[in-house]
Amino acid sequence: MPTVLQGATNQAQPGQDGPVPGHLLSLRETPEEEIQGLLDLAFSFLEVLEREVKKVPTLRGKVVACAFFEPSTRTMKSFDLAARYLSADVTTLTGEVSSVAKGESLEDTARALRQMGADCLVIRHPLSGAAHFLARRVDLPVINAGDGRHEHPTQGLLDLLTLRERWGDFRGRKVAIVGDVLHSRVARSDIWGLTKLGAEVCLFGPPTLLPERPELLGLPGRVRVARSLPEALEGADAVIALRLQRERQKRGLLPSLEEYASFWGLRKEILDRWCPEAFLLHPGPVNRGLELDGEAMEAPRSLVEEQVRRGVAVRMAVLYRVLAGRAGSSG
Repeated sequence: MPTVLQGATNQAQPGQDGPVPGHLLSLRETPEEEIQGLLDLAFSFLEVLEREVKKVPTLRGKVVACAFFEPSTRTMKSFDLAARYLSADVTTLTGEVSSVAKGESLEDTARALRQMGADCLVIRHPLSGAAHFLARRVDLPVINAGDGRHEHPTQGLLDLLTLRERWGDFRGRKVAIVGDVLHSRVARSDIWGLTKLGAEVCLFGPPTLLPERPELLGLPGRVRVARSLPEALEGADAVIALRLQRERQKRGLLPSLEEYASFWGLRKEILDRWCPEAFLLHPGPVNRGLELDGEAMEAPRSLVEEQVRRGVAVRMAVLYRVLAGRAGSSG
């Protein structure tokens, strides 16, 4: 895909992104109190989703532009529904049908959407830093819907909301994150969010799929790497299984998918043995039989379907937060 995009890279660079007010770009740069405020707001929007008519006039007259340059079902459709439930209008652009495929720069595409009347830009892009790049160059609130291997902040928020409803307080909790941490933007957002709220995070996966310096992915002293799956799972209050991101991997990182499933895949009997009370999460889509088996997916401890519903509420909260100051009504 052609791109003219300075300041965005294929690799996440911790410490190089400064906060950009008025946007949601990462949980690394989002203060704890702002995270808690977004979770509170998302919880209130869950009530809207229980109504027969799922609609409030909060963002009537606003236009949300969703620009997705990578495949997506849950994130794209939940942003679409979230905007519509808030009475905003939505326009969706994908890489295959945009002028970026003809060589137009991402910045020019975003500026064109602004001139057409967009009030907010939700972007998913394969390059790390794409959302930060646009936030500094285009006069629009930008929401990062996933950029390369960097972050996926709304997924992190919905994971936090799902667990906060069960726990209330994250302090003293242990969360195991298992799988392809190296390529996972979800893992990075989860780690920053969890450690800021007081949880400890234990990572486990193939050595070739772990970051060289995982301690940089969260608050000091709250992130460690396990040497075995039992060590990662034992005593965990929640387990987050990650999708194996084969589309981002180089050859040779894994011996085979069968060996991955055997050594790092989560099966119900393994979870029952080492962490019988732990909740199970997965950002989706799930490769059944690879990261998780069907029994684990269907078990009462599994919150995978709840995550999807909470995703709509979280995205309603984020859209409200970035657009409410420009909205002409509230309610």
